[in-house]
Amino acid sequence: MSTRKETIGATPVTDSVVCYHCGDPCRDETIHAHEKTFCCEGCKLVFEILDENNLCNYYNLNETPGTKEKGSKHTGRYDFLEDEKIRQQLISFTDGQTTNITLFIPQVHCSSCIWLLEHLYKLDKGVKRSTVNFLRREVSLVFDESETSLKKIALLLDRLGYPPHISLDNAESRPKPPSNRQTYYKLGVAFFCFGNIMLLSFPEYFGLNHVAESHFRNLFGYLNILLSLPVLLYADTGFFKSAWSGLRQGRLNMDFPISLGIIVMYGRSLFEILSGTGAGYMDTFAGLIFFMLTGRLFQDKTYQRLSFERDYKSYFPVAVSLLKDGKETTKPVNDLSKGDRILIRNEELIPADAILIKGEANIDYSFVTGENIPVPRKSGDKIYAGGKQMGPAIELEVVDVVSQSKLTRLWNESNYSDQQEKDLNSIVDRVSKVFTIVVVLIATFAGIWYTMHDMLPKALNAFTAVLIITCPCALALSYPFALGNSIRILGKQGFFLKNTHVIEKMSGLTDVVFDKTGTLTKSGEAGIGYEGTHPGKEHTDALHSLFAQSSHPLSRMLYKHLSHAQKVAVTGFRELPGKGITGVINGQVYQIGSASFTGFEKEPEGTSRQTRVHWNYNGVHMGYFTVANVYRDGIEQVTQDLSDNYELHLLSGDNDSERNNLKEYFKSADHLYFNQTPADKLEFIQSLQSKGKQVAMLGDGLNDAGALKQSDCGIAISDNINNFSPACDGILDAQSFRSLPDYFRFSHSSMKIIYMSYLISFLYNCVGIWFAVQGNLSPLFAAVIMPLSTVTIILFTTLSTNLAAKMNNLKV
Repeated sequence: MSTRKETIGATPVTDSVVCYHCGDPCRDETIHAHEKTFCCEGCKLVFEILDENNLCNYYNLNETPGTKEKGSKHTGRYDFLEDEKIRQQLISFTDGQTTNITLFIPQVHCSSCIWLLEHLYKLDKGVKRSTVNFLRREVSLVFDESETSLKKIALLLDRLGYPPHISLDNAESRPKPPSNRQTYYKLGVAFFCFGNIMLLSFPEYFGLNHVAESHFRNLFGYLNILLSLPVLLYADTGFFKSAWSGLRQGRLNMDFPISLGIIVMYGRSLFEILSGTGAGYMDTFAGLIFFMLTGRLFQDKTYQRLSFERDYKSYFPVAVSLLKDGKETTKPVNDLSKGDRILIRNEELIPADAILIKGEANIDYSFVTGENIPVPRKSGDKIYAGGKQMGPAIELEVVDVVSQSKLTRLWNESNYSDQQEKDLNSIVDRVSKVFTIVVVLIATFAGIWYTMHDMLPKALNAFTAVLIITCPCALALSYPFALGNSIRILGKQGFFLKNTHVIEKMSGLTDVVFDKTGTLTKSGEAGIGYEGTHPGKEHTDALHSLFAQSSHPLSRMLYKHLSHAQKVAVTGFRELPGKGITGVINGQVYQIGSASFTGFEKEPEGTSRQTRVHWNYNGVHMGYFTVANVYRDGIEQVTQDLSDNYELHLLSGDNDSERNNLKEYFKSADHLYFNQTPADKLEFIQSLQSKGKQVAMLGDGLNDAGALKQSDCGIAISDNINNFSPACDGILDAQSFRSLPDYFRFSHSSMKIIYMSYLISFLYNCVGIWFAVQGNLSPLFAAVIMPLSTVTIILFTTLSTNLAAKMNNLKV
């Protein structure tokens, strides 16, 4: 970038000179730099920082969006952030390299603030990602400790005019985000003015204007203007700000026609009163704002209730292994408390911040950071929630109360879901743009037509009524309210979805692919036998200890089967997905898994309904365990119901000894595939999708992570173990497996409800516009109908989804 010379000088200032950055009057002095005017060195400095990093688009989003630089010139104000104890209280995750922290930024107030804060990586190369939660006034940061520090980031934010508010007493004691108190204030102002304007307009309502003295009529009109000013200058500002923000970003949003209607109505009323040609429509104007604010408050309250139930009730249906008095039991994740001793096996998710007590920890934090390189940890180190153990089982002591909301947030913050949200928003923007243009054209055409026929009052009435009665909100609310309520209902059944887009994807499925072990079969129940060289105590203890490290369903069953054995130290443990596990015990190498993995080339002919787990000792095949699988309750009904509407497939990593039994549940034997590796499963999903299929994959979340992620709808079946897979789109409690067809049918019903609500909204707008263009629709009546349509859509989608749930045997 070329360097531009600047001329800085203090000059007398009038109130008309404003700062280019913050918009405040330059009262004390004016600083000229880069052909711009600034009120202080701080604002000039912020502009230069943005200019040097090609971030001046910041000023295109809003006029004078900058917050005045008020930071202290003393750089030591954030020195306390270099204290390790204080840092540990503030950060939510660190592995020594990558650190996550959420900071409260009270100064966030508009779209340009969000844009700038989410581009911090251009100002500080150490910042990898920054995400703004506008409602909570928070920014979540991921940064590289080797390139920057928390202090440097805090100083940068301070220089930009967004100093973080940091509470040292408690990381959770940050000020609460602003509530909707302002909405209540605006609603109260609008109601007060609306009521009083109506009282002053009673002579007009009852046709007494000819009886009343003319000076009283004029006085009432002037009082109505006075009472309307708080509504114009305060209560309705949200609509104008939204419309203006959209225009500055080059798009017409849904508040544009509303704002245009407000301006036309107020301008017409002001003209009539001041010219003495009429009483105006100040009552209609105030009533319009009051009813629209009421509708939006109802909308916000309803959606907040849905969001609240989603945030706090969609707990992952998983448990964790609890160690108590030398015995291993299970405990629901959300019931964990500080001080509990837990056991985390290979590839299990760590549900709470904890201290490593025993074992070799190699933590995969890809769920948190996106980096899948395991981080080694030693005894006494802190391990953060969201990590996944890669290696032997480890013992941890919980140090913080489990935060399900944190795990939910991590789950929902994947790049994939963000992209889906962006796609949805772009669709909504396009619809609103087309809708707005059509409405404005219709209103303009109606106004011109009546004007050409010398009916100016009717022209104004038609133009105003068309803009007011059309309700784009109903179109926008159908999707989030219908699917928001649906996701809440499914959560009550034990089916937890990542976001509302999953329901839409479920409704378009053509194929359903099942894994076998842990999905169609029960994880904790089986008939177990053994063939081969009988293992002595030494080998039994070794096998028991190896099984203890793995969270695979077969390992868990065999670990339980050998519960009489004693645990011994395991080193060099590895688990190869789809193949088996290996480890070193007392210097001897053990391998457990498939026949090919353990060096047994030919699988013996066996009894149906059996899976074999082979093992070898120092490369010598010793024998195999036979596991007679127990299928989940209701599997026959589930597969029968699903086969009526979907193509069913089975992908199993086990041998085909159960092919004959599985034929009973699948219509075509050609759709049964065995000895499938994780790569094979992924390729199979891709092959179906290449044919235009929409595929759902149901697995246990362990060996199926790639296939779950690749599928259009990946569903992890969860038993009483902590095998939650971040790659999935939904988590199904194993106890709810028999209701899977009901859930799929409910997804179809939810989408039909959206289409019906679109139709209702379309018909409503057509009928409303038909009466409005005729000039026979009172603007006040239009003002009442408009928010009622919003309430109607909300009630329709909510009640309809509840009814659809009951019709599909789901609890509301």
